[in-house]
This record gives sequence, C-alpha cells and structure tokens, in this order.
Amino acid sequence: MSGSRVALLEPEAARKAAEAAGVPAAFAELNIFRVLLHRPAAAKGMADLLVSLLFRGELDHRLRELVIMRIGWATGSDYEWTQHWSIARERFGVSADDLLALRDWRRSDRFGPAERAVLEATDETLATGTVSEATWTRCTDFLNEAACIELVAAVGCWRMVSQLTRSLAIPLEAGVASWPPDGAAPSRA
Repeated sequence: MSGSRVALLEPEAARKAAEAAGVPAAFAELNIFRVLLHRPAAAKGMADLLVSLLFRGELDHRLRELVIMRIGWATGSDYEWTQHWSIARERFGVSADDLLALRDWRRSDRFGPAERAVLEATDETLATGTVSEATWTRCTDFLNEAACIELVAAVGCWRMVSQLTRSLAIPLEAGVASWPPDGAAPSRA
C-alpha cells in the first residue's frame, strides 16, 4: 500500500479540528490523529483513552511500554512500533536491548517474572481475545486489581491503534525511519 487510505488533514485543519473536539494539540500533529480527526468524536474518545492509559494509569510505565511495543511487533504495526520506540526509551527509560528482545521475548533472559506474566497476557489476548486463568493468576501476583484491568484495556487500546494504522495505511511522520533501530520488520508468513 502506498499512501493513507484516508487523506491526512492539513496541519492547520487538524489543529482546528482538535481544538474544537477537545483533543490535545500535540496529538493533532500525529498522522494517526490527522486521519482520526475526520471523525472528531472518535478522535476525542481515542485521545481520552490514550491520555488515561499513558498518564493517569496504575500500570507501571515500563510494563505498559513493553505491552505496546510487543503489540506493535506481533501485529506488524510499523507506526505503533516506531512511535513508541522513542517514547519508551526517551520518556520511560526502557533500553533498546529490552525493546529488541520483545521480538522473541520467550527466548530472552532480559525479562523478570512480572514482565513475562504481562507479556504472556498480551500475547494470549492478541491470539485468543482473552487472558487464560493461569496467566491472570500470575499477573495478580505482581499487579493490583486496577493494574490488571488496565493491562487488558491497554492491550485492547493498542491493538485498536495497530488495526487503525494498518487498515487505514497511516504513514509514518515525515523524516521518521521505519522499524527502528535496524529497519527489521516482523516476518509475515
């Protein structure tokens, strides 16, 4: 696919639409919102959910970023992987080595029991739409009830982001390299 399936709003139009809809101005600069703002109520709902999960949540920032990056890799969402590559590293201190290890996390020794439980819950939800009882129990060993709820919401949210960006063919922002740091995309057999 070349180009977005839905035209990106021009920057000024996106800013105006975001302001009218109550979407944070910084979001209006992102291509995903330059598309979503064609439907302001959906853009507002997405923005509110993202702000809630990113900035007002119970789930540890590192765990959340591992979840997001795992979803980006597992679903083949270049946009999601690329956006959160910088966010995870620069805002939340997740190492590049840890992010790269998410590509095959089960074989990596970089993750402890809490991270492994959360990553297992992520993969199970992506594969089956639910978290198994055994994995849920492991998650509750490390997370309180609110964080467990948020974990499931985060998986659903960023899976939706992945589906939106891939289905609408939303391009990366100008000047942003694909699949950092090495350009290696997941194989799609």
